[in-house]
Order: sequence, then structure tokens, then C-alpha cells
Amino acid sequence: MRSIVFVLALVAIALLTGGMVAQVTPAKMLVAICAVVIFTAAFIKVDWGLYILIFSMLLSPEFLTGETAGSSLGRGVTLRLEDLLLVLIGLSWFARNAVMKELGLFLKTPLNRPILFYMLACVLSTGFGVMAGRVELKTGLLFLLKYLEYFIVFFMMVNHVRNGAQVKRFVVCLFLTAFIVAVVGMFQIPGGERVSAPFEGDIGEPNTFGGYLLFTGMVAAGVAAKIKNRRAMHLLLLLIVCMVPPFFFTQSRSSYLAFVPALMVLGFMTERRLIIVGLLSVGLLLSPLFLPGIVKQRILYTFNQPEEPGQITIGELRLDTSTSARLQSWQEAVRDFTKHPLLGYGVTGYAFIDAQFPRVLTETGLLGISAFIYLLVSVFRMALQRLRETEDPFFKGLIMGFTAGFVGLVVHSFGTNTFILVRIMEPFWFFVGIVAVLPMIRVEPSALVEKAVRPLPVRFASPPRTPSLPLIFPPRLGKGSRIDGRALSRD
Repeated sequence: MRSIVFVLALVAIALLTGGMVAQVTPAKMLVAICAVVIFTAAFIKVDWGLYILIFSMLLSPEFLTGETAGSSLGRGVTLRLEDLLLVLIGLSWFARNAVMKELGLFLKTPLNRPILFYMLACVLSTGFGVMAGRVELKTGLLFLLKYLEYFIVFFMMVNHVRNGAQVKRFVVCLFLTAFIVAVVGMFQIPGGERVSAPFEGDIGEPNTFGGYLLFTGMVAAGVAAKIKNRRAMHLLLLLIVCMVPPFFFTQSRSSYLAFVPALMVLGFMTERRLIIVGLLSVGLLLSPLFLPGIVKQRILYTFNQPEEPGQITIGELRLDTSTSARLQSWQEAVRDFTKHPLLGYGVTGYAFIDAQFPRVLTETGLLGISAFIYLLVSVFRMALQRLRETEDPFFKGLIMGFTAGFVGLVVHSFGTNTFILVRIMEPFWFFVGIVAVLPMIRVEPSALVEKAVRPLPVRFASPPRTPSLPLIFPPRLGKGSRIDGRALSRD
């Protein structure tokens, strides 16, 4: 029966392929073949799909879906190749779970409930926004799907990872991707423009790239601080050194601001926290002496921009137009939020706000902002709990770096929409999945530890032989006694 089904499936595939070849262009046919190959590879082995997804996060081109209304500023919804790859890999994962029902779909974690609450708040607010005419259906639906794809990354990691070797391979691939984009960023520096991630299109996103480098660099620093392997530590330090120049030349003030608390949190979680935090504080105070001139100019530009309309003045300080616009958007969001306090305007139903918290407040109301803060607090609490439970140096350093990077992203989100940016959120939710699943991960002991705890072979000494003595006094033998099977008589 199975052979018949297999033959029928091959015939159906052949007919479908022939029909597509006759009707579509070669380019579309090639795209379809690649999609089938990726789907099949991810179905056969989930690891392959996740590796493809990791490298596509920062190394895939973007394109627009056309003009849309709402908070996209009329630019259209930005889609990237990894969005389509994630759809393919996610569908293959769902299909694999449907065929192999024993795998389970959503493993229970401390974040399942916060994620559910936040997504429900977004769906409800957007649904009411569509019915009220505040949200364009196409735009709102695409943004909701983009939010959902981050959580699909999380659940794929949680449901699939089961041992430490898998985690380390994924982390190495994430760091390798960061190294590639950091090198590409360094090559952009001589051009004089603000550095952004590769394949960003005509308009780069330096704030996004700065947030990505901040988060990934903190994770790498945490692992380097705890790992025992010197070669691996040196490679991580090389990665961090390569990430520093493009981070500075993003000229992202939100990233600069987020770097300070992230670095302090990382120092506070080390063993010699007082010494480390003190040294870091001194280094930050002395940083104006060795920071690149363009970084100092960018920071000072916040206060010394020539006078222009729209600037906000606080006392004797005059803020630049960009910072003033952000502060004004906060004020307007708090003012307009009261018109729809419970569910907000719906996702993309309000004017564009380049700051995460006021955007969530206006789009999803009190229900959404409460669910969003609940989700962030749950992530932070889970990380601290895993840090207390973990003894392995690699995972301990990973959690330390993740926690510091997470604090940095929260601060970063005051100046940009950090938690909806795909190039930050996909790596972020990858690491959240790793942290969540740590209690179920089998950690392989190192060779040194295995050798130390291996029991020594036990050799039992043979019992000492009794020396054979000459029979000087033969024993008394009675009648009927035997020697060598022969009976003896008394005479």
C-alpha cells in the first residue's frame, strides 16, 4: 500500500512540475524549487531549517509590499527573505508535528501565558480597529503576522533543542553571522555614512543595527567572561573587537544610551562585582578621552544643534529636532490614548511613533501595554531563575550576557521600536528559547571532568597460596579410609 501511495505522489509531483514549467517563468520556477527544497530539508531535520534561518536573519535582502496606510509612514510593510523562509520553515515544523504527534506542538514554558496574553491583546485591538475603520486590514494583518513569527522562532527552539551540543552549534552560528555583518559594517566606515546592516535597501536602519550589535555583543561578552576554553574565549574577544567600530559608527544615540546600563548589569553579575563595576564606571567617565570624534559629535549634537523650528527647550538646554520629535510623540500618545484607553487604536491604527512603549500604549491600550510589560518582566524573571539553577560555565555566561543585553534593549526601546524590529527580535527570541529550555538540556561533561570522575579499575588480589610442606607426620588413617581412591586396611 505504501509503495502505491509513493508512486502516486511521485506522479502528482511530476504532473504539477510539468504544469508549472509550461506556465511560469524560469525565475519563478527556480524560486518554487528552492522553496520545496528548503521545506523538505526542514521537514526531514529541523536543525537544517534553523541553520538557514540563523544566517538569513542579517544576511537577507528586503523588499516592500507596496504602499500601505497607518504606522508604516506610507513606505509599505517591509518584508525580508527571512520572513518568507520563516514561513516555509514554520510550515514544515507544523507539518512535522502533525505527522509525528508524539513531538508536541507547544512545550510548556514560563512565557507561554504572557505570549498568549500579548498576542490576544494585539489581535483584539486590531480587530476592533479594522471594524472602526482606523486600521487598514492588509497592513494590520501583515504586522500581526510579523509579531507572531518572532514567537514561532521561540517555540521552534524550545520544542527542538534537547542537548548542550545543539545549543552550542546554534550559538556558534549566531556569533558567526554577527562576525560577518560586523566585518561588512567596518567596510562601510570609510564611506562616511552611518553604518547599517547589509541588504537594508536604499534607506538604512542604523538604530536597528546598533541594537543588534549591542545585544549580540553583550551575549558574547557574558560567555567570554565565564567560559574556560582559552581558544574559544580569544575568538569571542576577537568578535567583540570587530563589533565595536561598526557599533560606534552607527551613530545611534539610543544604542549609546543603552550600552551603559547593559554594561553595568553585566559587571554586576560577575563574581567580583564591586571591583568590576568600579572599573567600568571609571572607564565610562574617562571614555570622552578615547572615543572617536564622530561619536562625541553625535552625542553633543543632541544639545548644540543650531536653532530650528520644533526644538524643545528644557531650562537652558535646547534639544535637537530628532529628540524633540520623539518627546513630542510621547506627549501626543499619552494625550490621544485617552480616546481609546482599553484597546487602543489597533496595530498600525495610530500615527507612526518611533518609541516602543508609547506605540504599544496607543495601538493596544491598557490591555496591550499591561500584557507587554508582563511579557518583559516574565523574560527577565525567567533569565534570573535560570541563572540561579545553571552550573555549567558556558550556559551561565550565556544567561549573564543575555540578561545584560535584554536590559540594554529595554533602554534602547525608549528611542526606537526595538521589540518589533525583525533584525533584533529574531536573534533575541532565539536566545530566549535557549534560556527557557535550559532545565531540559543534557549537558555533556567535558573530557577532563569525565576523566576525573571515572572510577579506577579494581583488581582483586588472588588469595595467597598455602606453601606445600612435606608430609612429615602423616595423618592417622582409620579403617576404610582412602588415598587416591584405594581403600586401606588396618595392616
